[in-house]
Amino acid sequence: MTVFVYVNTSKQVGDAEQIKVFATTDAAEKWFEENDPGRRSL
Repeated sequence: MTVFVYVNTSKQVGDAEQIKVFATTDAAEKWFEENDPGRRSL
Protein backbone atom coordinates (compact mmCIF):
# COMPACT_ATOMS: atom_id res chain seq x y z
CA MET A 1 0.00 0.00 0.00
CA THR A 2 1.22 3.49 -0.84
CA VAL A 3 0.16 6.59 1.05
CA PHE A 4 0.98 10.25 0.57
CA VAL A 5 1.93 12.27 3.65
CA TYR A 6 1.91 16.04 4.16
CA VAL A 7 3.61 17.46 7.26
CA ASN A 8 2.98 21.04 8.30
CA THR A 9 6.15 21.98 10.16
CA SER A 10 4.62 25.21 11.47
CA LYS A 11 2.23 23.21 13.67
CA GLN A 12 3.04 21.67 17.06
CA VAL A 13 3.43 17.91 17.44
CA GLY A 14 0.03 16.48 18.25
CA ASP A 15 -1.91 19.22 16.47
CA ALA A 16 -4.60 17.68 14.26
CA GLU A 17 -3.46 19.90 11.36
CA GLN A 18 0.20 18.84 11.58
CA ILE A 19 0.00 15.69 9.46
CA LYS A 20 -2.30 14.73 6.60
CA VAL A 21 -2.29 11.21 5.16
CA PHE A 22 -3.85 10.52 1.76
CA ALA A 23 -4.70 7.09 0.40
CA THR A 24 -4.79 8.17 -3.25
CA THR A 25 -3.08 10.63 -5.53
CA ASP A 26 -6.48 12.12 -6.38
CA ALA A 27 -7.24 12.81 -2.71
CA ALA A 28 -3.85 14.46 -2.22
CA GLU A 29 -4.20 16.54 -5.39
CA LYS A 30 -7.66 17.75 -4.38
CA TRP A 31 -6.44 18.75 -0.92
CA PHE A 32 -3.42 20.57 -2.37
CA GLU A 33 -5.60 22.45 -4.88
CA GLU A 34 -7.82 23.67 -2.04
CA ASN A 35 -5.11 24.29 0.57
CA ASP A 36 -1.89 25.02 -1.32
CA PRO A 37 -2.90 26.61 -4.64
CA GLY A 38 0.57 28.07 -5.22
CA ARG A 39 2.08 24.58 -4.92
CA ARG A 40 4.66 25.54 -2.33
CA SER A 41 4.71 21.93 -1.17
CA LEU A 42 5.92 18.85 -2.95
